[in-house]
Amino acid sequence: MSQTMYVGIDLGGTAIKLAFVSLEGEIVHLMSAPTNVEDGGDGILHTMDRLISEGLEELGRAKGDIKGVGIGAPGFIEMSTGFVHEAVNLGWKNYPLKEKLEGMTGLPVYVDNDANIAALGEMWKGAGEGAKDLLCITLGTGVGGGVIINGTIHHGAKGTAGEIGHTTVIADGGYRCNCGKLGCLETLASATGIVRLAKEALISDSQHTSSLAKVLKENGNVEAKDVLDAAREGDQLGKEILGQVAHYLGVTLGNYAVLMNPEKIVIGGGVSKAGDVLFEPIRAQYQKYALPHLTGNVEIAPATLGNDAGVIGAAWLVHQGEQNH
Repeated sequence: MSQTMYVGIDLGGTAIKLAFVSLEGEIVHLMSAPTNVEDGGDGILHTMDRLISEGLEELGRAKGDIKGVGIGAPGFIEMSTGFVHEAVNLGWKNYPLKEKLEGMTGLPVYVDNDANIAALGEMWKGAGEGAKDLLCITLGTGVGGGVIINGTIHHGAKGTAGEIGHTTVIADGGYRCNCGKLGCLETLASATGIVRLAKEALISDSQHTSSLAKVLKENGNVEAKDVLDAAREGDQLGKEILGQVAHYLGVTLGNYAVLMNPEKIVIGGGVSKAGDVLFEPIRAQYQKYALPHLTGNVEIAPATLGNDAGVIGAAWLVHQGEQNH
């Protein structure tokens, strides 16, 4: 084990995941605790500080062995200063995260968006390993993304580059998104979107031939996992719904690929666990919209790090921050 380590933190609305990570990107020790949003959100920082101290004690190490702390946080973040403009689920508004945690721990702190750190984790030790130009997309409750150019997250002028879920895929129509727009990718390709498509399809499936009709009748509801399972088992309606999802993803990824010319496209999140029943139609649709001789041969691969992508990517922030100073 390396003499020094990074600390990577994946901060969520319900849980804080913290890992001590070797300089080679291997998780040495993994910890978690509930997200404490009391005291105007300061309770979150106290929990992080406590976990660092407890982890060092368990490892028999000292604070001097830590090179720095990387954090992936939800919300609107100014990456250069680690200032959180707003993170609704955490109770933060105009919150100087980097400044406060550095004062509390005495360690250098680096902050980025949670979707971005998942992308960095996959680039460093996951499905994107070895690629310097990478497009990552996360299909979960919403649709997130990270754009990596020459080994570095591209933040854009206001720090919001890579909001792939808010790409318009239905012009002049579609469903209303949480962002206020109509026709966003997130309204169709997220777990929430898949459920919406399934319920609409079941209403028009008057013969109730789909296994999803039985699920709806027995449970009073249909979840995205039910649709994925049905499609995997050959259910026609389930396959049609994933076909729609794949179409909109293919359009989006094809356009992004023309713009940034990635070496690889990595897809993660709970929806991506559907496997080939989702990835095969995505690849087929991508081929229709990519530029054949330039981006048509780009590999589209499932993410491999799962829930560890965030803490590993957060550790990479420290590595990157050291190089930039």
